Amino acid sequence: MTPHPTPTAEHLVIIGNGMAGHRLLEALIKRPDRPRRITMIGEEATPAYNRILLSPWLAGEMDREALTLHDADWYADQGIELLLGERIAEIDRRQRRLVTAAGRQICYDRLVLATGSRPAMPTVEGIDLDGVHGFRDLKDVAALTRAARRGGQAVVIGGGLLGLEAAEGLRKQAKLEEAGDSDTTGRDMTISVLQRSDRLMNRQLDATAAGLLEAELTERGLAILTGARLAALEDDARGRVCAVHLEDGRRLAADCVVIAAGITPNAELGEAAGLEVKRAIVVDEFLTTSDPRIHALGECCQFNGTTYGLVEPIWRQVEVLADHLSRTAKAQAASGYVERPTATKLKISGIALYAFGPIEPDDDHEVLTYHDPQHGDYRRLLLRDNRIEGAVLYGDTAAGPWYFEQSLNGQDLCGCRQALLFGASDANRLLDSASSPTATQEAAA
Repeated sequence: MTPHPTPTAEHLVIIGNGMAGHRLLEALIKRPDRPRRITMIGEEATPAYNRILLSPWLAGEMDREALTLHDADWYADQGIELLLGERIAEIDRRQRRLVTAAGRQICYDRLVLATGSRPAMPTVEGIDLDGVHGFRDLKDVAALTRAARRGGQAVVIGGGLLGLEAAEGLRKQAKLEEAGDSDTTGRDMTISVLQRSDRLMNRQLDATAAGLLEAELTERGLAILTGARLAALEDDARGRVCAVHLEDGRRLAADCVVIAAGITPNAELGEAAGLEVKRAIVVDEFLTTSDPRIHALGECCQFNGTTYGLVEPIWRQVEVLADHLSRTAKAQAASGYVERPTATKLKISGIALYAFGPIEPDDDHEVLTYHDPQHGDYRRLLLRDNRIEGAVLYGDTAAGPWYFEQSLNGQDLCGCRQALLFGASDANRLLDSASSPTATQEAAA
């Protein structure tokens, strides 16, 4: 690996005032040897906000102000120059200069691309019609709120976490409007969710957990269609979507369509600058691109073939990059980023889910299952040689982190098998008992 030059710490420019870029700022200001001059550039006109909270905001469960991570005054107090509503049109790597769409020129000594991602839009007829939305930013939520107020028929494309959050947010917003003042309320809204796979959240849930989730969401009023492949969107002859067509010939009327079927990294700016780009901007273990003065972070980057959509690995990238940007010439090289197993902890409108490892068992897995339909609890563990390799929890997920810890440690759980599905406390007690000196002496005897 070619050694990286030590950062000059003169002028650091970060493109992208989203969650990853903002988290990097927060990490940098805690370090005494932070870059002396930092400029943050955001294409949106508002300071950074928590995109994870877009769904509860759409659902009317919180105010807009609760999403803001820090207001503009915070940046000024930290000595950070904040440029909002500015889109970078060009990176001149030779001159180390940025050019905005408005023609402003900004020089940099070191550059971080934290440009995030956008909804992956299927290449079907009608995808550009009015009434077709993503679920990614404040403008999307504002548009969906207006749609909920009008009522009608909404179709959400995508049965993963983002699609289900969008559908639940729409349902709750429509209910708020339905219960509101008669002068302002819209008509009722029916909401359908289309999932290409044979089950919801197929990357995180097995068939049983997905079935429980589908039953709960159906009871709430959502129409769930699995095995549904989008073929085209129909134009009402005025440039607005009026229906969804599926590959099997079905036609669903639609006044509003939400595309929530994955993300596409915003890598075009780096690609135009001549950086190495595959699915996203390629980086090494120090989040450095093919240009040693340019770094990429979060959903716009690719490391060892992996791209990112969950916050846990991105937060670890932030710490690595903050260390790398802050270290002095005499400091030892910072530790690089490495991939680690990640558990997925989710909550969809009050429904708790926890999963890690493989979803489908292979022939060598032992499968342990607990299911309490009355209380809506389900747990399934995949074991190999008495060690947990995968888990799916639905409902009561309290034991999830303990299972994950045992999996990371490669713990032999033979001594607590009878309690393994019934919570961490009893299983831990049995493990401690099995490993105590008394237990060891008895076993030897």
